[in-house]
Amino acid sequence: MGRKKQGNGRDSNPRYAGTKVYSGQMVKAGDIIVRQKGSRVIPGRGTSIGKDFTVFSLADGMVEFVERKGKKVVNVTPISQ
Repeated sequence: MGRKKQGNGRDSNPRYAGTKVYSGQMVKAGDIIVRQKGSRVIPGRGTSIGKDFTVFSLADGMVEFVERKGKKVVNVTPISQ
């Protein structure tokens, strides 16, 4: 006897969202700091945001999370050599 397949028949890949680099850690330019749905964490100095709300580093330096006007902001402080 045949069996009906349950669900919609599609199997999508996981999103792998979340914080990838934490405060006090070093990053290189282009490194992903936060993968998120919506702008829960907004970019600050030395960072930018992609079209899928991914926050990434624009420069080599140290990551720092701060709160500004009730929003979580991520900055990258450049390392001086």
